[in-house]
Amino acid sequence: MNSSTNSDLSAVNRVRNFLVAIAAIALSIALYIGFQTNSTTPTLSKMAEESTPLTVAFTNGQPSLIEFYADWCTTCQAMAPDIYSLKQIYGPKINFVMLNVDNDKWLPELAKYKVDGIPHWLFFNSQAELIGQNIGEVPRQVMASNLDALIAGQPLPNAQTKGQFSDLTQSNTVSSPTDPRAHGRS
Repeated sequence: MNSSTNSDLSAVNRVRNFLVAIAAIALSIALYIGFQTNSTTPTLSKMAEESTPLTVAFTNGQPSLIEFYADWCTTCQAMAPDIYSLKQIYGPKINFVMLNVDNDKWLPELAKYKVDGIPHWLFFNSQAELIGQNIGEVPRQVMASNLDALIAGQPLPNAQTKGQFSDLTQSNTVSSPTDPRAHGRS
């Protein structure tokens, strides 16, 4: 080989190495930005842990929003960021209560409020009286208008809506045929 060919190969290698270095830097920056903008919405279980206990909600003189949910419910998961955001706004004025339908502890409430799809939302005024409910996916603006009315002590503008929801018969955790989630299954 002559020196001209070696010089050409050396230049090609330097350009290739430079491009590889630039690509590595760009990838590193993209990963860094991706991790920085990762969602800060907690899981449904974490949100439930941080929610107001039902007994407190019915006795503290504040209006309440009760959500019946399950970790496996895709609609509940899809709405979690909106509910988390609304809790940040309305939390000081409204009790946010989350009851997992897969917990047998809530069977009396499931039966009392005829929960057969989730998420199932119950709106209670400050006297703990049920004034409305929504079943399934509720747009953030609709939920916010209901919460505004709840705080103001006004009738809910969207008191009885039914959107996309997860049927409780999808749950494999039904404990007995008398369980309200069994829907007649044996």
